[in-house]
Amino acid sequence: MRNFFEDNEDLIFCFESDGLERLAGLQEKGFGERGAFDYAPADAADAIDSYRRTLSILGELAAEFIEPRSAQVDQDGSVLAGGEVRYATGISESLDMLSKADLMGFTLPRRYGGLNLPTIVYAMAIEIVARADASLMNIFGLQSIAETINDYASDKIKEKYLPLFASGEVTGAMALTEPDAGSDLQSVRLKAVPGDDGMWRLSGVKRFITNGGGDVLLVLARSEEDAGGLGLSLFLCERKAGVKVRRLEEKLGIHGSPTCELEFNDVPALLIGERRRGLVTYVMSMMNGARLAIAAQSIGIAQAAYNEARTYAFTRAQFGERIEKLPPVADMLLDMRMKIEGARALTCKTAEVVDTVRGLSAGRDTPRKEIRRLERLAGMLTPLSKYYASEMCIEVTSDAVQVLGGSGYMRDYPVERHLRDARITNIYEGTSQLQVLAAVRSVTSGLAGKLFLELESEEYDRRLAGKLSEARGLLEETAAHVKESEGSAYVDLYARHLVDMATGITIGYLFLEQAKRSGRKLLMARRFITRLLPVVRMKAEQVKSGERSALTDFDELAGPVSQS
Repeated sequence: MRNFFEDNEDLIFCFESDGLERLAGLQEKGFGERGAFDYAPADAADAIDSYRRTLSILGELAAEFIEPRSAQVDQDGSVLAGGEVRYATGISESLDMLSKADLMGFTLPRRYGGLNLPTIVYAMAIEIVARADASLMNIFGLQSIAETINDYASDKIKEKYLPLFASGEVTGAMALTEPDAGSDLQSVRLKAVPGDDGMWRLSGVKRFITNGGGDVLLVLARSEEDAGGLGLSLFLCERKAGVKVRRLEEKLGIHGSPTCELEFNDVPALLIGERRRGLVTYVMSMMNGARLAIAAQSIGIAQAAYNEARTYAFTRAQFGERIEKLPPVADMLLDMRMKIEGARALTCKTAEVVDTVRGLSAGRDTPRKEIRRLERLAGMLTPLSKYYASEMCIEVTSDAVQVLGGSGYMRDYPVERHLRDARITNIYEGTSQLQVLAAVRSVTSGLAGKLFLELESEEYDRRLAGKLSEARGLLEETAAHVKESEGSAYVDLYARHLVDMATGITIGYLFLEQAKRSGRKLLMARRFITRLLPVVRMKAEQVKSGERSALTDFDELAGPVSQS
């Protein structure tokens, strides 16, 4: 039987990293739940075995049940009928199977019916589901809604809703963006008014809401006027309580994932946590989880596209030989695989840091200073992962179409669907431009440099480590130059170059770390780092060039806006 976990040697390689045992111990907090729950692990080895079996079950379900339905799901899409959103049949069937397999409460505590699995295992699960059907992943990945409820809601709210999420009885949605408040969530206008009955009433419109027909909505709304981002609070409401689905968007890809425009007319809602902390605390936490999920989704889509391209290149003969033996095609395929493995290494590292922060924060033995350091590191790695993985996904799926040539452009092969599905990944949950701006201050402040020092090891290949050291020096010199002499607007203008340099160096170190366990990974590290250094040199020169026409000459160079 096919299995999207067992057939992925690099995913298994990442799963078998030395750090998973430590993360299992942090997640289980001393393994004290063994007596209360039969399926709770007795020790780290038991926990890791449970993680592996869970991913294997999901991998088989993804390969044998979900993926065969994905083409029809793409064709059917969701429909809006009688005010209700109806999933494509394949989506409904797959959600039902995931629920029956007890896979809809991945990270929730066992007392609510969840599996209590760490973020790193959940990220791997998201990749597996996305490889089978990217649109289904959007609904599966919205388990982050339940995580936010678990982290910040009252016990009464948690006891009512979390078992429903864990069992798969309900699905959720983040209702954040509005027609005039997309990336700029501080401009949210949907109004929340307190009532005499302890409930709030929500009125306004939300747009581009993934799974907007879901049962339980977390809604960002304005509870205080004229207070900017500090006037926003987070609320929970049930869609059946009066939320109207006004529109179902027609989209380029992810057709099985309904994207809705919602209208709230005095809808009753419950406050999550405290007033005024909706954006700055709760939504930012939820968005960071969502961004990590999109990184994992991007890897899954890219993996599916790469597999199709590699199979085609192996079986397709031209000029008397398999096309994968043609140097330009061989180089393209290796680049595709290298980028996927780099994104996976970075995303797993990010998930590891997130799990470490969560685990240490739950105890009392770790100094607050160390937790804050790890929080800042997670705050840098999360946008880096989302940015790199989503851009990688678009590049790899486009290259997959290229490998297949004319066949890739046709619907006879799934790579055209993978390309369409990929195109949203660097837009939703924060565009690549926003991820870059979120990460660049960590680069110019020296936080990235501190990470590189932590990742260094005397056991690395000395020649490759030397190349990374040179790249690191170029980044530090370039970041210091623009920070000291060019001003903040110039830093933002070249932020992508700086972030690209930092991301590449980080992945280079991660590849070298992996190379300590694998000769094949040493070859991959050599390819990646050897190709990285000239790119870092070029980007450093571009950043220090002083060219700033986008800041000084935009109107003249761009010309007038077309009136046609």
